[in-house]
Formats: sequence, structure tokens, C-alpha cells
Amino acid sequence: MSNPASGIIAFVNAFKPAGMSSAHLVARVRRLFERAPAGHFGTLDPNAAGVLPIAVGAATRLLPYIESRDKAYAFVLRLGTATTTLDRWGEVRATAAVPADWRSRLESVLERFVGAVAQTPPMVSARKHGGRRLYALARQGLEVARTAREVRIARLEILGYEEQAARLRVDCSEGTYVRVLCEDLARAIGTEGHLAALLRTRAGPFTLATAHLPDEIERDPAACVTPPLEVLTLPSVVLDERAVSDFRAGRVVPLPTRVEERHAFVLDAARMPVGVGESLGSLLQPRKVFT
Repeated sequence: MSNPASGIIAFVNAFKPAGMSSAHLVARVRRLFERAPAGHFGTLDPNAAGVLPIAVGAATRLLPYIESRDKAYAFVLRLGTATTTLDRWGEVRATAAVPADWRSRLESVLERFVGAVAQTPPMVSARKHGGRRLYALARQGLEVARTAREVRIARLEILGYEEQAARLRVDCSEGTYVRVLCEDLARAIGTEGHLAALLRTRAGPFTLATAHLPDEIERDPAACVTPPLEVLTLPSVVLDERAVSDFRAGRVVPLPTRVEERHAFVLDAARMPVGVGESLGSLLQPRKVFT
């Protein structure tokens, strides 16, 4: 393939292996597309694995128009110990006996964690305090007060059991901390606990079933891209040559068809992406223009 980056406007549904940072994987993808702009759709911790959607080229400007930002994870909750990072890679900071009936207790408390749930961001998160990332403060041995935030959990279910550990899956809103969920679940059944493993199985419209391994992307980048129309839920409108020229110049153009939604994905007569416009009755105002 001679030039995989030529005018690219696409997404790559990448699978991030455990042990690799999200930034490193984005950099690898960006290099494959001749250093076109690239950015991910929701970071994954280095020790986590799973779906890491990456926008390439002008698709980076389409991220705000992805309607669904919910996530889904499979994870392992290990009981009996709490750690400094709320996962198995931190230092043990507390231990507690695990109740003999912990399985039935866990099953009975799951419903409490479905719906609107308050979570306090962990010190190892990327949220900011006074302009600095919390994880940077944590590395200096500092801990600061954090405000609890509301997240939404649509589904939480047990997949199976191991010795003093449970395998679960969760469907949740963007910004949900699974490591915090693990600690809260453990304390709800009268013990301590931490996150032992994490796999993201869905990020918005991107799923694990269609994710591409890094080596697969390296072998054939063009075969691993997803066009914007397969990702965005925006309606599309096709403009004629004159309207495309006006739209690209930033001028309001007549809408060729009625659009119910606020925004529309704009194509030219050859069905090539032109940009995103805002519907103003019978007119279309350019909001994002691809060159």
C-alpha cells in the first residue's frame, strides 16, 4: 500500500494489549498513516487490555459527534486485600478476612450498584487537581481531597467465581472507575478488595469482536480502518459541486433534503466526506470542513 494516509478520515478499532500505554499505541498507528493526526477515544490504563478506538486524520475532528460514549468491561475482583492503587499492581495497604458466604453476599449487593452511583476518583486517575494530574501527585506520595462524581451503571453481573475472586462484567457511563467499583463492592460485603484484571469490551460503537491487534494493523493499515459513516449516527446529505465549494468556503448552503437532527455529515457527489454542518431550517451552516 503506497500511501495509507492520503486524505484519510477514518477510525481504527484497535486492541490494546496489557503492558502497553494508550499513547504508545496511538503513536504506532499514527506512524503507519504517515504521521497524520491521531487521537484515542477514551484512555486505557497500561495494565488493562481491550478496545481502544483511534481517530485518524480529519476523523479526530469528529470525536465530539460520536453519540454513545458508554463503555463495557469484563474484570476480576479479588477479595481480602486493598492496595494503594486499588489494583493488583499497587502495594498492599490493608487486609481483611473474607466472609465464608461472600458469594451470596456479593450477589445480594449488586443491585445497589446499578443506576446512578457516586464515585470518588482515585488518586491514580488522570483527573486534575489544581492543574495537575492526580496520578502525578500520587507518585509524589501526596493525597488530596476529591469530590465524588455521579456515574451510571446500566448492567452489572457475575460471570463466574475463582478462589476469593469473582469475574464480572459492567456496562457503564464514560468516566466510571472500575477499580473504585471493586473496592466499593468488597466493602459492601464486609471485606477489602481490589481490581485484579481489566478488559474493555466496548467503547461507544466500537466492540471487542471487531478490534484489530497491533500486529494486524501493522501488516495492513488500510484494511483496519472504519469509515466515519459506519461510526457516526448523524444523517448524511449529498451536496452538488457548487454547494460543496460554498460549504468549503464557510458559506451557508441550501439543504437538499430535510434533516431532523441538529447536525449532518456532508458528502460530495462522489460520496467523499466534506465536513459536518448544522441544520438551520432549510439551510446548512458549516461546522467542520475537511480540506
